[in-house]
Amino acid sequence: MPLITREQMDLDVLVVGAGPAGLAFAIHLTDLIEAARKRGDLTGAAASPDFMMMVIEKSAELGDHILSGAVLDPKGLDELLPDWRGMNPPLGPVVNDDSMHLLTKSSRFKVPYAPPAMHNNGFPLVALSQLVKWLGKIAEDKGIQIMTSTAGASAIIDDGKFQGVITDDKGIGKNGEHKGSFEPGYELRSKITVLGEGPRGSLTKAVVPQLKLDEGRNPQSYVTGVKELWEISKGRIKAGTVMHSLGYPHGLGAFGGSWIYAFSDELVSIGLVTALNAKDPRNDPHGYFQLFKQHPDVATLLKGGKMTKYGAKTISEGGYWAMPQLYSDGLMLVGESGGFLNAMRLKGIHLGIKSGMMAAEAAFDALAKGDYSAASLKGYDDRFRKSWAHKELWGVRNFHQPYEKGLIWGMLNTGVQVVTGGRGFSNRINSKEDHLHMAHKVDIDTEGELTPAKFDGELTFDKLSDVFASGTKHEENQPTHLHVADTDICATRCVVEYGNPCTRFCPAQVYEMVPNEVNAANGEATAPRLRLQINASNCVHCKTCDIADPYGIITWVPPEGGGGPRYAGL
Repeated sequence: MPLITREQMDLDVLVVGAGPAGLAFAIHLTDLIEAARKRGDLTGAAASPDFMMMVIEKSAELGDHILSGAVLDPKGLDELLPDWRGMNPPLGPVVNDDSMHLLTKSSRFKVPYAPPAMHNNGFPLVALSQLVKWLGKIAEDKGIQIMTSTAGASAIIDDGKFQGVITDDKGIGKNGEHKGSFEPGYELRSKITVLGEGPRGSLTKAVVPQLKLDEGRNPQSYVTGVKELWEISKGRIKAGTVMHSLGYPHGLGAFGGSWIYAFSDELVSIGLVTALNAKDPRNDPHGYFQLFKQHPDVATLLKGGKMTKYGAKTISEGGYWAMPQLYSDGLMLVGESGGFLNAMRLKGIHLGIKSGMMAAEAAFDALAKGDYSAASLKGYDDRFRKSWAHKELWGVRNFHQPYEKGLIWGMLNTGVQVVTGGRGFSNRINSKEDHLHMAHKVDIDTEGELTPAKFDGELTFDKLSDVFASGTKHEENQPTHLHVADTDICATRCVVEYGNPCTRFCPAQVYEMVPNEVNAANGEATAPRLRLQINASNCVHCKTCDIADPYGIITWVPPEGGGGPRYAGL
């Protein structure tokens, strides 16, 4: 591969990821600096006329790669932007009808008592991609530099200290050759780097174990959320209606749940989350979602309607005990990179914003002192321990782990947690990595498929049709961004032991087992008879494969910056 010479840029602060947490960090730090400047007591690096902060984002447009049709707890925005309600925020209707249900294949039972954490009345609905665009405009109006189509490709760590990142190279062909459009990535050296990459960020995944930030913690646990946006006939649902459910189609042995959010009388966000710690290797989040839409109540709601958009994303549900150490020398983790998500509430926007603000306050102090060590940036963790964010996450610290034993045990433990302030049956319930739960085919009944084999194109859709609705586009002539350490395992061991689960759990049909090449001499297929084909251009950047592969040999890395889904409105 040709030698690459990179331009180095020296920054004071670098933010990787323009989600709610990263943008909240940049906005709040800018506000703190400006307030100190007006008071006349601004000191340190931030007082220099050469002070530079940069936010990099791998999507072409802000919000393109972020997915959540959410019920927004406004607590974080109230602190970040006290006057935000008068700033034309892109909000949907306020929740006025909030319910929880238990589903069977043909029936629906309303849960008479939902935990207080699940109460949503009075909160607004929001499409997170639109909220991020709005926050990005506020940041840019404050003079914050945001570079889109720029991915963090690798970390710069010297002597155990985080020094910045190298951004992605552009214009590299499939075989590693430099095309005429080749542009080398930058070496961004920074005093403080803030990782806000969302769930299973590629840099975060690498540096957390390298810097031993996960010592003594549970491994992170994930679900994959699959969702569609539907235009439906008027009169079937009222704007502001929110319905959550458990049960069908997952059954009692697996964890998952659904939502229906009415953004208007004719527009609904509908989706399903499926845990990636399932024992059954046929676990298929996309397929389960198609079954959910066939439930009589859901099918009636959607009948005659039109699916307009699709998306899929993993969600970090490990909770308090899975949060890594939030700081190191020159580094802080915010948002889902730091585990800031309340799985019981299925909410993380307000926590992500709060994490960004607390990190910004620690960064402001560090810049004033000129001290970017772990001891200095520990001020972030100190603030977290005293905050409402800590209180909220501590109160649901054991929510997700018991569902590893099935729906009934999980619900029972949830009830006990409500009474015991989050403790449940134990103050700390440990867990193991999601992919380690998967059982071999011979150990469970794996006859047939769990999910539909056929799709009607009106209510249910195959994966390729949904990928088209996601707006996903990648530069075709580039190296694959899905690295499989040993494809022979896929064609030999995995097909026998697990039945190639990647062909099911991927919600975008990236992975296929196809016939191997034929030996021209005798017309016989070379051994093995199947090989793995990676359709990387289908990838919606959900990271499911990086998490659920039973051998842990799939690594997702950023493709050429700007490629991926277009989640506008989702």
